[in-house]
Amino acid sequence: RELAPARLRGDRGLIERLSANLLDNAIGHNHDAGSVEVETTTDSDRVVLRVANSGSVIYPDEIVRLFEPFQRGGGERTAADGHYGLGLSIARAIVRAHEGEITATPQPAGGLAVTVRLPAAT
Repeated sequence: RELAPARLRGDRGLIERLSANLLDNAIGHNHDAGSVEVETTTDSDRVVLRVANSGSVIYPDEIVRLFEPFQRGGGERTAADGHYGLGLSIARAIVRAHEGEITATPQPAGGLAVTVRLPAAT
């Protein structure tokens, strides 16, 4: 983990839900003995939250679909593990409501890095 102060403008409850969704996804879609990295920084007038995990290989052409409701990595259509494919779609809605940006990048060895940029507090 690498955490630095990162004050932002926004609804506290929604930002907590955003963070919880990203962490839940990173942990739940990982593999045994995998890793989760969390980083907060500031970049000019933006606060940056990056959550990355190890896990299954995700192909670049799958990324857009993962932000849609009820979509899960690997083409799985059932929720036997308690993940229903809503985490990233909810995260995207929260980020958009705060006039921010959210991106996801497949990790070379498997897993996903999700980066959120939100307006910093003035």
